Amino acid sequence: MSGAGFGELRSGNLGVRVATAQEEVDAAQALRYRVFYEEMGAHPDAETAATARDRDAFDAVADHLLVVDHNLGEGAASVVGTYRLIRRAAAEKVGGFYSASEYDIGPLLAQPGQVLELGRSCVDAHYRNRAAMQLLWSGIAAYVSRHQIALMFGCASLPGTDLDALALPLSYLHAQHLAPAEIRPRAVPERFVPMDRLDPAQIDARAALADLPPLVKGYLRLGGFVGDGAVIDTQFNTTDVCVVVKTELVTEKYSRHYERHRGAQE
Repeated sequence: MSGAGFGELRSGNLGVRVATAQEEVDAAQALRYRVFYEEMGAHPDAETAATARDRDAFDAVADHLLVVDHNLGEGAASVVGTYRLIRRAAAEKVGGFYSASEYDIGPLLAQPGQVLELGRSCVDAHYRNRAAMQLLWSGIAAYVSRHQIALMFGCASLPGTDLDALALPLSYLHAQHLAPAEIRPRAVPERFVPMDRLDPAQIDARAALADLPPLVKGYLRLGGFVGDGAVIDTQFNTTDVCVVVKTELVTEKYSRHYERHRGAQE
């Protein structure tokens, strides 16, 4: 974990930085358990339930971006948001990226430059506001700048597994935000679920956007694309899409904020 960070960016009592101790990673895994399993209805296996932690083999090689509230204390006690970041060299240590279990990401890995997988994003219910999300994005932008990332990708979740209920947002994403062919992931054949469920003429874009989770809308605001096909994740009680973002849009939006605060925080 050492050397991966960018210092800390602050906004009032909140800050964003990369975890520097295992206790902080454990706090992020506990937060993930509370949000994914207790709040959103994911189905834990015996070990997950016994430990009340959401963790897997990818956590050991990842960098863990944290939103911390200094009013709660320091270290593990302060963690109120998290995002898991995996670079190419880290993924190679565990045989690949998490997303590869759901998508053929070959087109992304063939691109020149550094790539970054984003995942396991969650924020404590008491902090789900603009400030915390802006800090997460600012942290990602700082990390992208620090490591010269050219392309970000990851599985983003829509709640539930009822494809009829999700027909509008899935169809909208497919019709309006499908990635260019050269960077388009495709759901693996055995898990592929078509996203173009409605006639494009029937799609109410405003209603579709209202149905999308804030995180997915955030990716779209940054010029993000989606891959071809959705994947049902029964364990997490979600329907996943693969999101791809070219990072120059991220860094443009947040670099001024980052550069303004960087000198004071390093």
